[in-house]
Amino acid sequence: MPIFKLTKEIIFPNPELSEEDGLLAMGGDLSLERLIVAYCNGIFPWYNEGEPILWWCPKPRFIIRPTDVKISKSMRKVIKKEEFKVTFNNDFEGVISNCKSMREINDDGTWISDDMKNAYINLFRHGYAMSVETYIDEELVGGLYGVKIGKCFFGESMFSKVSNASKIALIKLAEKLNNEDFIFIDCQMHTNHLESMGGRFVEWSIFKDLLNKGIELEKYMK
Repeated sequence: MPIFKLTKEIIFPNPELSEEDGLLAMGGDLSLERLIVAYCNGIFPWYNEGEPILWWCPKPRFIIRPTDVKISKSMRKVIKKEEFKVTFNNDFEGVISNCKSMREINDDGTWISDDMKNAYINLFRHGYAMSVETYIDEELVGGLYGVKIGKCFFGESMFSKVSNASKIALIKLAEKLNNEDFIFIDCQMHTNHLESMGGRFVEWSIFKDLLNKGIELEKYMK
């Protein structure tokens, strides 16, 4: 099946038409409006710098329900020590910058180009993204960021400079989202780490129902 090529018009093909690996379309831009429409339909950008923008919609979908996050006995001991200080939306730019730089330092490669970074900072400034920061002695040592629309959170990336720093961020995020009646954390892609913390696959039909429940599409697509 051919990959759809986007135009200047802010519209996406039906997510049902994505390839087996999740690839749906290419091209377009990272404008605020396009990103909101994408996430409202379960679509997100993921591509290497210097390449065309690629848009994905993996099926089935890997998610964590805020109520299902797993906290191991060892992590409970870490939390009890209160070594880490956790904040929300205190340093979004610091978190996304560290997610970018830590992947580069570890030679993991990164999709967080300057264009991507600026696009998500713009989402944050308009209230459609959030970050979690983990500190030790006022030093930022871990965290995560993602897109927040309605009662849905779409995780983008996390980093950790010391052991357990990103785990603490995810646990505290789940607690906060649960208290605010969020429906899911979209992990987008499977990792063993996220599975160990409660992530699981759900069929696309289930994810779509959860997505529609969490987002009033008309409100965000005007």
